Amino acid sequence: MKVWVDADACPKVIKEILFRAAERRRIITLLVANQTLRCPPSPYIKTLRVGAGFDVADNEIVKRLQTGDLVVTADIPLAAEAIEKGGHALNPRGEFYTKQNIGEWLAMRDFMAELRGSGVNTGGPPVFNQSDRLAFANQLDRFLAKHVSS
Repeated sequence: MKVWVDADACPKVIKEILFRAAERRRIITLLVANQTLRCPPSPYIKTLRVGAGFDVADNEIVKRLQTGDLVVTADIPLAAEAIEKGGHALNPRGEFYTKQNIGEWLAMRDFMAELRGSGVNTGGPPVFNQSDRLAFANQLDRFLAKHVSS
C-alpha cells in the first residue's frame, strides 16, 4: 500500500503529519505536484513533479494508483476516481470519501459550482484550523493501523 498526496493544494501541516506517519509506519508516501516540493530526506517520502495543466497531477495519481492505496486530496472528482479504482480517499479535514458518500460530495460540488456560475457568492471553505488538523491525524492513524502492518 502507498499513500498518494495531491500536493499542490495540500496544507503544509497535513504534509508534516504525512511525513511523520511515513517514517513511523515505513510506508511509501508520494507527493504529486506540478511544482518542486520540499520534503525531508527519507526512503519513504518521494515527490513526483508533473507538467502544468488542468488535472495533470490527478491523472498521474489515478494512473499509478493500486487497489488499497490511499489518496489524500480535497479534489472530489479525484477522490471519486480513486474509489472507483479500489483505493481509499481522505480529505485534509479528516473526512473519508467512500462508495456510500461520494455521490453526495459530487452533487454538492456541482450544486455549489452552479450557484457560483449564476453569480451567487458562496464564500470559500472555512479556514483550516486545529480541529481539522487533529481530525486528519486521527483518521490517518486509524486507517494506517488497520491497513499497514508495522
